[in-house]
Amino acid sequence: MTSTGAELLEAADPPAGVHSLWRLRGYLRPHLKALAVMSLAAIGAVGLTIAIPLVTKALIDGPITERDLSGVLPLGLLALALGVLEAFLIWVRRWFQSDAVLMLETQIRHDLYERLQQLPMSFHSRWGSGQLLSRVTTDLAAIRRFSGFGLLFLVLNILQLTATTVVLLDMYWPLGLVVAATAAPIVWLSMRFEKAYVVVSRRVQDEQGDLATRAEEGAVGIRVIKSFGRAEHVSAQYDRAARQLHATSMDKVRLSARFWTFLEVIPNLAVCVVLLLGAIGVGRGQLTPGELVAFITLMLSLVWPVASLGVILAMAQEAMTASARILEIFDTEPDIVTGTRVIEHPQGRLRFEAVDFAFPGSSEQVLRGVDLELAPGETVAVVGATGSGKTVLTALVPRLYDVTGGRVLIDGVDVRELDLGHLRSLVATAFEDPTLFSMSARENLTLGRDPEADPATDEEIDQALQIAQAEFVHELPWGLDTRIGEQGLALSGGQRQRLALARAVLAKPTILVLDDTLSALDVHTEKLVEEALSRVLATTTGLVVAHRASTVMLADRVALLQDGRITHVGPHRELLDTVPAYRELLAAEGKPHDQPVDRLSDAAR
Repeated sequence: MTSTGAELLEAADPPAGVHSLWRLRGYLRPHLKALAVMSLAAIGAVGLTIAIPLVTKALIDGPITERDLSGVLPLGLLALALGVLEAFLIWVRRWFQSDAVLMLETQIRHDLYERLQQLPMSFHSRWGSGQLLSRVTTDLAAIRRFSGFGLLFLVLNILQLTATTVVLLDMYWPLGLVVAATAAPIVWLSMRFEKAYVVVSRRVQDEQGDLATRAEEGAVGIRVIKSFGRAEHVSAQYDRAARQLHATSMDKVRLSARFWTFLEVIPNLAVCVVLLLGAIGVGRGQLTPGELVAFITLMLSLVWPVASLGVILAMAQEAMTASARILEIFDTEPDIVTGTRVIEHPQGRLRFEAVDFAFPGSSEQVLRGVDLELAPGETVAVVGATGSGKTVLTALVPRLYDVTGGRVLIDGVDVRELDLGHLRSLVATAFEDPTLFSMSARENLTLGRDPEADPATDEEIDQALQIAQAEFVHELPWGLDTRIGEQGLALSGGQRQRLALARAVLAKPTILVLDDTLSALDVHTEKLVEEALSRVLATTTGLVVAHRASTVMLADRVALLQDGRITHVGPHRELLDTVPAYRELLAAEGKPHDQPVDRLSDAAR
């Protein structure tokens, strides 16, 4: 966790109802000076808002009533100067406020994204991408709006209401009591509104996340949707989710509308009562005309603070809900914690020692007592039926998951003791279903290299492309600088696999893990890739998940994985001769429907 993120989790006993926002207070500390200037400017503006009507009172009751024109100009200029100063203070407040709030949002966004990168695969497999996207965008925007507007004006409006009421009570206490009496129904209604609004606000934000998930899945899976002709079905699902969000949002709007309407009525009724009683007071000589004008002006200045209370409280509830949703991510403790050790001169000896694995929350063992050792520079192919645990086994090496029993060792060091960044610089993985990012082909290729510590040269890139038979990138409209579309949808499956393989090779790993990386290649391309890979694997420890006999031939030894256990290890030809299950598995993987198993077995020899 980052240092700022650590400040989020400080123990505290915050006021009831604002627990989540209170825990985000650490982000405000770097901006205390800006907040101080902003607060002083805002308080000064409130003071001037009260002072200007008092100057107006002195002007009416003095020079105007006494018909002393010589006194009008000084007081008029004073009122003008106070108005200009008020406008300047508002500008200062907005300037410092905007800078502080935008920096706050930027820092939270940075820490949140960094936190998401720290959390393990078990976390990401449980959370929908749309929910995470909603938290990074919609929820952060809600916090920014409240921090930049609601929080400040909640304090300022209470300050203005209190100060103005004190001035009004001092000026003419019967009318001051009228103003003070309006606070009781506002407080009562606000408490009821808060309880109901927090529930509906959370429902809206959760449903927004669900809708974002459907939108993203519809965009990423567009080829599948179109190929099965299920556009109407998927659209109907999206429409139902959108209608549900609309219905919940309308509940939120109706609740807000009732509250805001009531808040609009209260100050207007108070103004009417003040006008009536004030006119009577002037008629009886209890108030001067200037005092009545000042009183009405001050009353009107309270209309917006009272009417805006509904908006501010709604923003506060949304921000509290948003911060609670964001803190759900910060509060998730990663079950994969980095170690501190570094292997100075890595050799690439990889060992699985009595390895057990079960997915978090599941009692079913995927791997059971796996023992396997790869010597430096040796390549071992892992062969097994679908669901036997091959992909999980490869994921344990770079610690995408951690073993639940036993150890995985690199050069005799438990991978859990290694610094994660160092470990993943030693191990490069190319997956069967490769992920390409919406960036240039060059950036996708060099993703596994540190651009500052170890930048990839053009020669190294060309060599990696040759090994992976991915020179097709040079034929793209802008060559290596061509932007690859999201998920690489503009490329074929084989092209994506070849780019991912080139990326893994370019990382210059000590251990290269290939998770059925050649499955989407045609026979001719596969042969060329295998020939080039054999030269790479001659100097690199390789762990290869294989289904085809041709891929198995890349390996020095083969490990047969059955029901989570490695049952046989040996050279390909030896297993083919002595292990019927291995022979049948290879034959079944590549068998045409009209070709007998024996012929394939002979070909595999």
